[in-house]
Amino acid sequence: MSTTHTVRLEPVDVEFEVEDGETVLNAAFRQGISLPHGCKEGQCSACKCILLDGEVDLLKYSTFALNDMEKESGHILLCRSIAYSDMEVELLNYDEEILSKSIAVKTFSGEITQIDRLTHDIRGIRIALDSPMKFWAGQYVDITVTTEKGETITRSFSMANTPDQAEELAFIIKKYPEGRFSGELDAGGIRAGAAVSVTGPYGTCFRREDREGPVILVGAGSGMAPIWSILHDHLASGEDRAVYFFYGARTQDDLFHLDRIEALLADHPGVHFIPVLSHADDDADWSGDRGFVHERVDAVLKDLDLDGEGDVYACGPPPMIDALQPVLFMNGFDAERVFFDRFTTSTASVEEPALVSTAAR
Repeated sequence: MSTTHTVRLEPVDVEFEVEDGETVLNAAFRQGISLPHGCKEGQCSACKCILLDGEVDLLKYSTFALNDMEKESGHILLCRSIAYSDMEVELLNYDEEILSKSIAVKTFSGEITQIDRLTHDIRGIRIALDSPMKFWAGQYVDITVTTEKGETITRSFSMANTPDQAEELAFIIKKYPEGRFSGELDAGGIRAGAAVSVTGPYGTCFRREDREGPVILVGAGSGMAPIWSILHDHLASGEDRAVYFFYGARTQDDLFHLDRIEALLADHPGVHFIPVLSHADDDADWSGDRGFVHERVDAVLKDLDLDGEGDVYACGPPPMIDALQPVLFMNGFDAERVFFDRFTTSTASVEEPALVSTAAR
């Protein structure tokens, strides 16, 4: 007979049950309570909080996320915490809007229906689900698939489609030299017709509604996926806000969806697309911006003189996010208006990213 324990969250006055062997974070997800989280693997510290009362055991975690001094002072990671009694927790980071928009995490069965080559190292896939999944634009899921050789792989990817397209999900996946999931897409180990399970939604970098100021979108690589979802969800909402859509790439060969973007710009004059190439010095055919995307963001924000008025959604590799944060701070953006998806290396293997999605706070 399994035992359950009660978890009480302060200062939000929320209670829920956790079962034997279940992490506190997973129990919250299962019951539709969205708490601050990132990697879900004890690597990023996004779910760090203080244990006020009760007993927990911590699964393996990185001391980068929770150092020994913090542990001795009562700090825990919710994604690594197994309850051995009723417990009371003080949240260090929480967002009332995230809590109000919580969606219970569920597992869906599905099938890969399409695999597309978008660039030399970017692939697009579509997955049909057995039933619709509710999610917010910008969120992500865990996809589990068994390859032709019998190897089971789980990776996290953001949806590139909008929430109204809930029965067939679209994803944009970057191929890495030793990437197990992305590599199998090209090698034939993962094919159209393959059965998958999809668990989610996760992530706090979702589109906020009814705000003042422009929407600023910054993406690179497969970070296009959540940006694409947020952009189209925003346009469908009918909100009258300007959009500045920055996309960082190395060369012109790394750009994709340009025909779709051109059509979108023709229909929506309030959207401004700003591609920036970091390795185009010798490309005489490129007339756009050169350099790093955060540099161009800085220049445009200074010209607009927004003084932090607007919402920023940035999705891509850690160096881009790290470079962008001081730019936004210097341009007056408060943490409440900035949301990140930091694509970091999975702990399951050293070669392929898993999402770390945290609000910038």
